[in-house]
Amino acid sequence: MNWITNYVRPKINSMLGRPDRDVPENLWIKCPETGEMVFHRDLEENKWVIPASGYHMKMPAKARLKDLFDDGVYEALQQPKVAQDPLKFRDSKKYADRLKDSRIKTDLEDTIVAGVGKVRGVKLVGVVHEFNFMGGSLGIAAGEAIIKAFERAIAEKCPLVMFPASGGARMQEGILSLMQLPRTTVAVEMLKEAGLPYIVVLTNPTTGGVTASYAMLGDIHLAEPGAEICFAGKRVIEQTIREKLPEGFQTSEYLLDHGMVDMVVKRHDIPETLARLLKILMKKPATAAVTNGAVAIAAQ
Repeated sequence: MNWITNYVRPKINSMLGRPDRDVPENLWIKCPETGEMVFHRDLEENKWVIPASGYHMKMPAKARLKDLFDDGVYEALQQPKVAQDPLKFRDSKKYADRLKDSRIKTDLEDTIVAGVGKVRGVKLVGVVHEFNFMGGSLGIAAGEAIIKAFERAIAEKCPLVMFPASGGARMQEGILSLMQLPRTTVAVEMLKEAGLPYIVVLTNPTTGGVTASYAMLGDIHLAEPGAEICFAGKRVIEQTIREKLPEGFQTSEYLLDHGMVDMVVKRHDIPETLARLLKILMKKPATAAVTNGAVAIAAQ
């Protein structure tokens, strides 16, 4: 808040005899690429994709699950109970206070949201990172939630689809956070040993320890357009090697060209693409899909 909000606007409203109504700060959203201002409802209706430029904004985790599953219907998986602030960590602010603020901001217990439902008739477990919860960082609670989701997929004998969006391991939990990397990797192997598909849809950003573990262990890797996908950031690499990196380095498109990603898929096409891929991987019967007025085989 600033002096215009705190002083000027109330004065103007009082002079005009108007009540000082609360106006949401995110009523208009600016496109990072073009600078275009987009009304927030129009952005939400377009799945948080800027209509003119096609720029993919960060999508809330619950909204992504609702968009993924048929008719928005799914069973939400409960967040496992884990130790809170085991290291009693404090930097410029207590870790316990940071957790409290993030919970109020997102209405979530931690960064992972998971659910079971059907996508074009294919049953699966969907797991999504909420980036607004401490940058989607991987801590004990997130690691435990991911493992429980994998266990549920194995119990249901269905595939799992992961939507990572993270800055990496959560520094406030130290080595306990880093231990989630091998734990989640073991969970991935358990799913594969059960003969069930694991698909990762990389979103912006996917970095650090998350990239170094379960985010890059899928049977197939999809990515949203323009997503930053890396371990160390571009600025850190440039400072280390003292060289300028190529334009678009570490984006979805760059990784696709260099074999790190299998497909770059627009957000609107993700549910249909996942359904086709999963039907192929699980050897389900083919379904007919209408494309430009012609009937095509969507899966074999």
